[in-house]
Amino acid sequence: MAAGALAVLGSLSACGGGGADGTGSASAPASSSSVAPVSSAASPPSPFPSTPASARMSTAPAAASTAPSPARPAAGGRCHTSELRASVGRNDPGAGQENFPVVLTNASERTCTVRGYPGAAFLDASGRRLGPDPRREPGSGPVTVTLAPGRSAWAGLTFSSPEVSGAEAATPTTLVVTPPDERDPLRVPWTGGKVPVAGNASSVRLTVLAPGTGP
Repeated sequence: MAAGALAVLGSLSACGGGGADGTGSASAPASSSSVAPVSSAASPPSPFPSTPASARMSTAPAAASTAPSPARPAAGGRCHTSELRASVGRNDPGAGQENFPVVLTNASERTCTVRGYPGAAFLDASGRRLGPDPRREPGSGPVTVTLAPGRSAWAGLTFSSPEVSGAEAATPTTLVVTPPDERDPLRVPWTGGKVPVAGNASSVRLTVLAPGTGP
């Protein structure tokens, strides 16, 4: 029995101690370089199935869904040039005066406001300005005109008839109209004939905007 026990111990020593020199000596400590790295194949399988890359990508929220919507002008704010349409109404002459309504119509889908005097200037066929800019007609103060879609406001464009006043005259092809507090103008074909551009009584005048399309 003693001989059998010694044989078993010798066998266990040979299995547990592989030295780097291949002698199998039990007294030599195991070198760290002799330990094989753990293979990834030896890892236990994951209890969860892997998700394909295409499926993972499809779960990400679309970037477009987080983009802010473009800002829209608030209802009731000032009417901008891009939201308006300009026109010139029928002449209403009287006592040597020519009187034309200059009309601004809300062409947008929101309600907006205009207030005060529009700007105006006459141009010839080459785009050259004719005469000085119209003056502001003194009178009642400006009021805020609220324009629902399709509604209009008008300002009176008045001047003495050149045939009566003797002022130097020219025939414009275009009236440039700039809405109050705006920089971009609107162009309207001018069919009202001659206008005074120089000399005595050559002033052209504009009134403040009022609701409607003219008298």
